[in-house]
Amino acid sequence: MSNDLPPVLPLVSTAADAFVAERDAAADAFAAERETAEKLLAGRARIEAELAKVIVGQREVIEQIMLALLAGGHCLITGAPGLAKTLLVKSIAQVFHLEFRRIQFTPDLMPADITGTEILQDGEGGRKLTFVRGPVFGNMILADEINRTPPKTQAALLEAMQEHQVTAAGVRHVLAEPFFVLATQNPIEMEGTYPLPEAQLDRFMFNVVMDYLPEADEVRVVQQTTAGRPAPIEALFTGEDVLRFHELVRKVPVAEEMVRYAVQLVSASRPHQPGTPDYVNEWVSWGAGTRAGQFLILGAKARALLQGRAHVTVDDIQAVAAPTLRHRVLLNYRAEAEGIRVEEVIKRLLAGTKTPVSA
Repeated sequence: MSNDLPPVLPLVSTAADAFVAERDAAADAFAAERETAEKLLAGRARIEAELAKVIVGQREVIEQIMLALLAGGHCLITGAPGLAKTLLVKSIAQVFHLEFRRIQFTPDLMPADITGTEILQDGEGGRKLTFVRGPVFGNMILADEINRTPPKTQAALLEAMQEHQVTAAGVRHVLAEPFFVLATQNPIEMEGTYPLPEAQLDRFMFNVVMDYLPEADEVRVVQQTTAGRPAPIEALFTGEDVLRFHELVRKVPVAEEMVRYAVQLVSASRPHQPGTPDYVNEWVSWGAGTRAGQFLILGAKARALLQGRAHVTVDDIQAVAAPTLRHRVLLNYRAEAEGIRVEEVIKRLLAGTKTPVSA
């Protein structure tokens, strides 16, 4: 028996070493996550201060765009002209030190104008086709008036949004990370536009609505913009920080009853389903899909993290319900004839969906 003991000792030692290494790696990962969370929380007030150099008010809009940025989602921004949508997106890109690109969508815009194209160039080995990258090769892309371009061009951008790549002449070109698309729509002028189909709208995490400022804020805007140039915005983070924020958001724990609440809230928006409220059957032609529940939870996780909490609450889910659902719940002609807006339907869904007992 004594001859069998020595070979066992190296195995025990190896297992112990592996356990210690695994424990140390877990401790290092936890310390890194803690450092990332503290960096984000410490920088929140500074982010607001930097944006306040050029943006007045619009706190809710800024928060929703920030949540989408932290969660790695894209945004659809709806608002009238002249509300500083471009300036806001560009300023956020500067705060996070991201490469900003703006694309003005027009009826004659072609897919190659966005993704890039191949051109014939002379080189040492003779002439060859070289791919010239388009404006989509950036970190933060502002797709201005996306509904003014034909569906073929819209689809080229939506491939980049979903796959984080573009395909030109059969060759796949990977986009740099992080990659965000913030697309704007003008709700006033709808003539000559190409509204995004429901399947494409579903790609956007949030639909953020920018409204006119209160009088006091508008007075401040006019005073500041006519008195001098604003102070330059300081970069507080890097693209690598943003990627770490994405990982940290997904690791925020969420209870199963919170996930179930989000799923029930989304499923209640679907007409002609078991348990669907009567007003939904009467006013809604198409409800939100599964992706809405995913974005509800991701947005709630990002909000919890941004507020310094390590768990998701009902308030977090309800706070992101409107931007998540307003472009996914489609009203029918009867609702429009009665003057019903999608915000009213969302409020009723929030009021009628039972909240978890532990909330």
